[in-house]
Amino acid sequence: MKGIAILGSTGSIGRSTLEIIRMHPGRFRVVSLAAGNNIALLKRQIEEFKPAYVSVLAEKAALRLKRSLKRPPEIGFGIEGAKIAASCAGAHMAVSAISGAAGLLPTLAAIRAGKDIALANKETLVMAGAFVMKEVERAGVRLLPVDSEHSALFQAMAGHRRVDVRRIILTASGGPFLKTRMERLKDVTPEQALRHPRWDMGKKITVDSATLMNKGFEVIEARWLFDMPLDGISVFIHPQSIVHSMVEFVDGSVVAELGSADMKGPIAYALSWPERIDAGVERLDFRGLKLEFLAPPAKRFPCLALARHALKAGGACPAALNAADEVAVEAFLKRKLRFTDIYRVLARVLERASSAS
Repeated sequence: MKGIAILGSTGSIGRSTLEIIRMHPGRFRVVSLAAGNNIALLKRQIEEFKPAYVSVLAEKAALRLKRSLKRPPEIGFGIEGAKIAASCAGAHMAVSAISGAAGLLPTLAAIRAGKDIALANKETLVMAGAFVMKEVERAGVRLLPVDSEHSALFQAMAGHRRVDVRRIILTASGGPFLKTRMERLKDVTPEQALRHPRWDMGKKITVDSATLMNKGFEVIEARWLFDMPLDGISVFIHPQSIVHSMVEFVDGSVVAELGSADMKGPIAYALSWPERIDAGVERLDFRGLKLEFLAPPAKRFPCLALARHALKAGGACPAALNAADEVAVEAFLKRKLRFTDIYRVLARVLERASSAS
């Protein structure tokens, strides 16, 4: 059985990963879990999957969790606890699904411990892409993308030579405000921003999808995952979210990966690669299928250009942009910042980071 460490087990990706494992009890076993503050859900996960090691965010939560369990596993806390969970003996793969910058160090710990990585934490490559990919090569492990777009690109490139790729094309739904009048964007609420038309995701990534900052980060991630120059990465709005991404080859052929808007598909592919397993995903009905593609309007989605600028500038710029976005989105969710001011904050931070580089 394949031992799995799940970093971010109570989040959207973590819960979906456990659904896949639940469907295939003879194929996978949970070795360790790392979570944040959702102790009630984590307790239920521990009771069902019986991991050997568990980590939570704070020491008090760890003590409370330990007292609540009849037969508690070893329990750690903080970043060190997450790193232990990531590198646990018996785990063959770590699912990197901790949200934000906090996922970087546990992911590195897993790599250095020789674990294959199912990467859902794009910030790891946004902040330290070149360094992380060198660590992957040095450790001789596999890094398998879990983001639906990068999983699609990984699948579309399978069996093809990298030299034959002309460009990769990332698709984006356009989020909830694709057709909202521009003058109304400044007044949109967190509740409106969190109503994604296609995907069920965490709050941070859902807001990033509304600004298209998430797609900008995926451009940076794709640059490192596929060793692709910036001018070889395109983005198109695809409201139906059926084509998850495409690869264009030098002969003009385009290979696309299609599927339902369900993260269990790419998660299952990463867990079982190079095989495929049932992911419990709804099958596509091709009758009456409509596919639309359009270039992202620059005025509506200015954050996308910021990511390209950060990647081109290099140095600390991508990390600075990522950090600024985490703070700005949190301020928006707490109603301390307008939706349209997210871009203004990021642009100001990136300008200062570029000047300092």
